[in-house]
Amino acid sequence: MANSGVEQTKRSTLKINLLLLLLVVAITVAPLILIKDAEFGGADGLAEEEIMTIQEDYEPWFSPFFEPASGEIESLLFALQAGLGAGVIGFGLGYYKGRNKTV
Repeated sequence: MANSGVEQTKRSTLKINLLLLLLVVAITVAPLILIKDAEFGGADGLAEEEIMTIQEDYEPWFSPFFEPASGEIESLLFALQAGLGAGVIGFGLGYYKGRNKTV
């Protein structure tokens, strides 16, 4: 009898996980389908343009100390940063989940 309760919980958890996965996919794909011919640009350039329209003689406070050689390298660095952040978050969650279990 105890196994049927465990199996029911596993099935319920699987259904919830699949539903959440479908929701993530829908949220990710919806803008690509619904907004045709959209330009997906960064916020930095848009902010700079808006500031220049408000105050034309604006001088930036500082300039970047490192400029990547190309857009591909910039994308690579961004992906590495995202991967490192995901790894740190995953390690933290795993650590806190695992420390409560007895071995």
